[in-house]
Amino acid sequence: MSNSPARAATLPDDQDHPGLKRALIAAQTADDHRGRDIAILDMREMTTFFDFFVIVSGTSRRQLHAISEEIDHALEEGMGDHRMGIEGYDESRWILLDYGDVVIHLFEPETRQYYDLENLWGKAKRIAFQPASANRSETH
Repeated sequence: MSNSPARAATLPDDQDHPGLKRALIAAQTADDHRGRDIAILDMREMTTFFDFFVIVSGTSRRQLHAISEEIDHALEEGMGDHRMGIEGYDESRWILLDYGDVVIHLFEPETRQYYDLENLWGKAKRIAFQPASANRSETH
């Protein structure tokens, strides 16, 4: 998505970090609902406001809404978490879900390209995420 040099994706040493678990659940849920270009950024060295970004593209307003609702459901059921805030749901070009230590950005492709969060936060470490859909497509 970004023109900046890609940083190698890694898994942090503290894989039991609750925020990382939330970010991975959100990313996998987005993938399960056909989210595209999923990125997880470790923001802990960049800011004290949150620990991780999950950035996802969707192809339609309906899809972005579905991904948003399914992430809420997965985090509530799987971890007992409740979203602290939501922005942009009505406009649906950029939906932001705030879970405190994890902020999830759901974008239309054009809006994602315009704001280019991966470049803006280009020094953040990328977290390795292997979508299950990649494994499914290899077996078919």
